[in-house]
Amino acid sequence: MKYSNIVKGEFLSRPNRFIAKVNIDGETHTVHVKNTGRCKELLVSGATVYLEKSSNPHRKTAFDLVAVEKKRDKDTLLINMDSQVVNDVAEEWLRRGNLFSADAKIRREVTYNKSRFDFYIEDNDKKAFLEVKGVTLENGGIASFPDAPTERGIKHLCELESALGEGYEAYVLFVIQMKGVSVFKPNDLTHKAFGDTLRTVSESGVKVIAVDCNITPDSIEIDNFIDIDLR
Repeated sequence: MKYSNIVKGEFLSRPNRFIAKVNIDGETHTVHVKNTGRCKELLVSGATVYLEKSSNPHRKTAFDLVAVEKKRDKDTLLINMDSQVVNDVAEEWLRRGNLFSADAKIRREVTYNKSRFDFYIEDNDKKAFLEVKGVTLENGGIASFPDAPTERGIKHLCELESALGEGYEAYVLFVIQMKGVSVFKPNDLTHKAFGDTLRTVSESGVKVIAVDCNITPDSIEIDNFIDIDLR
């Protein structure tokens, strides 16, 4: 997935979850934040951020904040925090045959019972639902989800478990929007109920998968599978 018209800026503040104040070439701009999560460990005063300039002259905000540099001990992580791009990145990866065959039929935003899953896949005799979760939270090389309580996330996990009973396969794919992590864990400190539900549905047969991404200021692409620790 490629962005266009990327510019570099300095994060100043976040008045609400939809916008931020960013210094671009000495001028303060109000920009759109493409992630409504808390991201408090990422959006700190002075952080280097990357923004995509919109081609629409009528927009209220001319820029979208898509990535941020996070200082970590002796190195710096570049983290994509665009929650709206994760499903596109996942689709590119799926269509390359990384989880199913390259000939699998893939549909997006498919309703099942009271949920709408990100993907429905038919691959020969296999029928599967797959839900995608973008991950931007990292601590000491450990990626975690969620960064805020998510009852909606619990609902999706329970619906995936229900689909198993009707003969479907079920997957939850955690897309870690960075490199430099070694393991994925549920964030029990923030929402233990989500972690407990993830462990329960995993034992029931829902396949839990985590992948990291190659990130540049103007691109994001899924790279490798990451170990999962559900203890």
